[in-house]
Amino acid sequence: MKNVAVIGAGTMGNGIAHTFAQSGFKVQLIDISEAALKRGMDTIAKNLDRMVAKEKITEEDKAETLGNIRTFTDVNAGVEYASLVVEAATENVDLKLKIFRQLDEACPDDTILATNTSSISITQIASVTSRPDMVIGMHFMNPVPIMKLVEIIRGYNTSDEVTDIIMEMSRTLGKVPVEVNDYPGFVANRILMPMINESIETLYNGVAGVHEIDTVMKLGMAHPMGPLQLADFIGLDVCLSILEVMYEGFKNPKYAPCPLLVNMVRAGKLGVKSGEGFYDYSESRKAENVAKQFA
Repeated sequence: MKNVAVIGAGTMGNGIAHTFAQSGFKVQLIDISEAALKRGMDTIAKNLDRMVAKEKITEEDKAETLGNIRTFTDVNAGVEYASLVVEAATENVDLKLKIFRQLDEACPDDTILATNTSSISITQIASVTSRPDMVIGMHFMNPVPIMKLVEIIRGYNTSDEVTDIIMEMSRTLGKVPVEVNDYPGFVANRILMPMINESIETLYNGVAGVHEIDTVMKLGMAHPMGPLQLADFIGLDVCLSILEVMYEGFKNPKYAPCPLLVNMVRAGKLGVKSGEGFYDYSESRKAENVAKQFA
């Protein structure tokens, strides 16, 4: 299992490709956009440069890692020899189902199909393939090259053999895999997103300001970053999507997205990637200046 295809060259996709390539895997990074592939490869190169500067790897390691990655805009060509495909496209159920139908037709019969989804049902994704026993979730954390955790999510039909293979492969990447079952939000986001949503409700209700809420959670609960800062880092559109999946899956009002979050996403205030969310990132990508709306 030394040949891995990654679908999507965005933040998660290029991080996953980087991690596999640095561990000696041959990686086919696939995206429909040549521009996205270039941005993804530039990001990988910059991240490797940082590691060289910190003397964590050598220039030779960097060159070898980059040499392990090839880029494709044609999915069929990119997955032709893949033992594992990791899908890291946008968190949209219709898009993922479309991709997995295509992968099922294009991949060899023994290829394991994994998804990096953070909330969408593995069982539902697997249901559109002819190999539901070979479909599994690999939920990497952002930034992928640094974060140790990988949630390994078993769909209803995922086999023991496939689960064992992916657990062991995750360990070869230097990760710590944790096996969980297939319920909306899995473990990480089932716990994290209600906390973020409640933090937004706390701001919405005027209990405290952005900086104050984040400071309480950082200093009082020993969180490395506050929940509003973390929401900006994840992307408010992603947070909204995950909450909507959980609300639809559980039909429980505690997962209903805060109206403030909904309006911010509608207004294009998505956090770091749009330049503004709960904080203003026009001068720095660090959460130093509270957005004018909340100042």
